[in-house]
Amino acid sequence: MKITVIGGTGLIGSQLVTTLRNAGHDVVAASLSSGVDLLTGAGLDDALAGAHTVVNVSNSPTFDDKSLPFFRTTVGNLLSAGERAGVRHQVALSIVGVDQVPGLDYYRAKTLQEDLLRESPTPYSIVRVTQFFEFMDAVLSWTTDDGVVRLPATPVQPIASADVVAALADVATGEPLNGTLDVAGPDLLTLDEVGRITLAARGDGGEVVVDAGAGMFAAVPGDVLTPGPGARLAPTHYRDWLKTRATV
Repeated sequence: MKITVIGGTGLIGSQLVTTLRNAGHDVVAASLSSGVDLLTGAGLDDALAGAHTVVNVSNSPTFDDKSLPFFRTTVGNLLSAGERAGVRHQVALSIVGVDQVPGLDYYRAKTLQEDLLRESPTPYSIVRVTQFFEFMDAVLSWTTDDGVVRLPATPVQPIASADVVAALADVATGEPLNGTLDVAGPDLLTLDEVGRITLAARGDGGEVVVDAGAGMFAAVPGDVLTPGPGARLAPTHYRDWLKTRATV
């Protein structure tokens, strides 16, 4: 099968390209570095020529209100190019609970991305995932001051990027879902717990304080970032992943 991965050089895209190629698929890794510009549409027709499936793991360069026009334009360009090329399956990577956090511009933008995909005539699959293990250091850094990390007690179920890739590869090579699949890590934790686990793995003596108003996740209501019934649960535990990373 010929598959085009949009955003094929990023954290998820680069791993997905390798996984699909190792499985014997003909894969095009499309990105700005390969001459594909989603905002202008330049290079899209060539990147999608002959593709059966397109997997979009591209991302907005910002997380503010500018992400809304970014996704409106890029998804429109991608879907139009896909129709011209005869693409039979459009796959998008999204976020668990994304449509339930209207207080975050970026989440509203990702919801728009999903809506545009559903309105397209092309069969589609939306893979919603939870927060990546790889981004937890950044989450902590946003609210750290003088060795104190302030985090809300938001329930989360973080996931390894490699497990995200495995789920995307399965969906991309299968029949279109014409719906949404939730994918999450195996451990239900609160964000402040994640902070303490992370600091302990680093050997960092910093303190984690529960602060309901700290950071971007302060806008998240209840447990909406945790998966719903029928979710695919990944095998990798956060504590095990941290131990592996420490030995690399």
